[in-house]
Amino acid sequence: MCRNIKPLFNFDPPATEEEIHDAALQFVRKLSGATKPSKRNEAAFEQAVHAIARCAHELLGSLETSQPPRDRDEVAAKARARTAMRFA
Repeated sequence: MCRNIKPLFNFDPPATEEEIHDAALQFVRKLSGATKPSKRNEAAFEQAVHAIARCAHELLGSLETSQPPRDRDEVAAKARARTAMRFA
């Protein structure tokens, strides 16, 4: 899985449209092998990003859990700590 795609489910506040779009963009970049499509493929690239973002939004809206929502600041702090240990 692409390291830049972060879990977006079960956060308080919920994932924003921008976060979902960014995850979709990273996914399409990974699949296509291109960070920026050629002019010829730009429309297909953007269409894929929008379709995946729409599906991801539907998925996040339909998932259920019995766990309490995670705190974004706590999760970010843990990630920074793991990164610090990894590069120490």
